[in-house]
Amino acid sequence: MLAVMFGMAGVMKSTQPKEKLEPRLPWAEDYSAGTVRFTGIAELAGALGLILPAVTGIAPILTPLAATGLAVIMVLAALAHVRRKEPAAIAMNAVLFLLAAFVAWGRFGPYAL
Repeated sequence: MLAVMFGMAGVMKSTQPKEKLEPRLPWAEDYSAGTVRFTGIAELAGALGLILPAVTGIAPILTPLAATGLAVIMVLAALAHVRRKEPAAIAMNAVLFLLAAFVAWGRFGPYAL
């Protein structure tokens, strides 16, 4: 589910023009089109990193690294939303952060496969 959420967000941010995103993502007005697109590409790469190593069996260390990267993105996103005074967005960032941190802990932690 975490990969689906980040995958959908990543595709949206990396393929649509910034002007089309601004009504749904008000924070985008504070950033350049390149930054918004980069964020989308990073989220899409993270989503793929959560799924592909497990599916292919190749480089499974990438899964917890991807989850850690997504957790970092959520911390940075929450800081941007704090600055903009957007509590609903901060709550969503917190939920996604906790899920990403849980995946990273599960894959890095004492019970990692």
